[in-house]
Amino acid sequence: MQNRWELRKFVAPEFLFGVGAIDMSGQYAKNLGAQKVLLVTDPGVEAAGWVQHVTDSLNRLSIPYVIFTGVTENPKMQEVRAGARLYATAGCNMIIAVGGGSPMDCAKGIGIEVSHQRGIEEFEGVDLVEYPIPPLVCVPTTAGSSADVSQFAIIADTERKTKMAIVSKAVVPDAALIDPQTLTTLSPHQVACTGMDALTHAIEAYVSTANSPITDLHALEAIRLIAAHLPGAVATPQSIDHQGPMMLASLEAGLAFSNAILGAVHAMAHSLGGYFDLPHGECNAILLPGVVAFNYSACPERFDQVAAAMGIAVEQVPTDERTAKLVGQIATLRSSVGIVDNVRRFGVEKSDVARLAGFALQDACMATNPKLMQRSDVEAIYAAII
Repeated sequence: MQNRWELRKFVAPEFLFGVGAIDMSGQYAKNLGAQKVLLVTDPGVEAAGWVQHVTDSLNRLSIPYVIFTGVTENPKMQEVRAGARLYATAGCNMIIAVGGGSPMDCAKGIGIEVSHQRGIEEFEGVDLVEYPIPPLVCVPTTAGSSADVSQFAIIADTERKTKMAIVSKAVVPDAALIDPQTLTTLSPHQVACTGMDALTHAIEAYVSTANSPITDLHALEAIRLIAAHLPGAVATPQSIDHQGPMMLASLEAGLAFSNAILGAVHAMAHSLGGYFDLPHGECNAILLPGVVAFNYSACPERFDQVAAAMGIAVEQVPTDERTAKLVGQIATLRSSVGIVDNVRRFGVEKSDVARLAGFALQDACMATNPKLMQRSDVEAIYAAII
């Protein structure tokens, strides 16, 4: 059994939370010594108007910038390289990322490449980033990825058709400007997928073998907030009464998983999403119930706390029914926000299972899963969602 007071490290950036945080971008850039900023984003975020908030803030302080919008969902190695080239040719000395997990992870990858002058594929794994990256400010516009506060960067390897997990304190941003109003331009499906991503972060952090009393506090509160507010946020994306708590939940889940690491859901989602270029949050949502069912016996007391945070009166449920009750609650939440329970519509076939399992078992997130997974276990969970 884990020693409750075992030595643990907790890493977090400075963060500013609340309506109007996005408009402090220029001041934070100035504080970090910006001479010219590479602003990393994507066309959707730019069209929503959030990039202009940042550029207006930079303009007020006469800080020059260049905008890189060449980021797609599941940012790819070649996008990182294109951004690094622009950073160098434009003479930038810091980066601001505006968007969801894709622009923020791409920005981290750009920072790694420009500080090391080597390809991003050389840094897959844990603690392989040798040098500090340029100053980085993240402005999240989704409540899910938590890349704004984490020591993770996920980059798609288009040659191997999988995702690389890069875990390093070096990619923790210098500052995160977390503004709930940025969520009000999301579609209901985006809110659902990113919200389920945040829920997965929180649950996996809480049952991770690297959990700690500090990460537990953040993980459980994130679960409570998501269970209470995700359906309302999906139904009325423009409601700050729901989006505020969801942004707070994303922050808390990010602080938890960045320090406790993750588990099999993310390992399997990275493989699945990388091969088929699928939305990460949706992959997590589809895989989460099956992995929870598999892991439950490894730490039933912890999963009972997860269930309680989701609103289940655990003490009233017979012990032998608790796994099914929690799995059912997660599946009900997933379906209530419009996410299906399988990946067939994406073209995934049974013949893909062996390859997907191979990459999932190599993923860094698998190391902290609470229960050892054999190849046959991974293949069975994949097969159940096809």
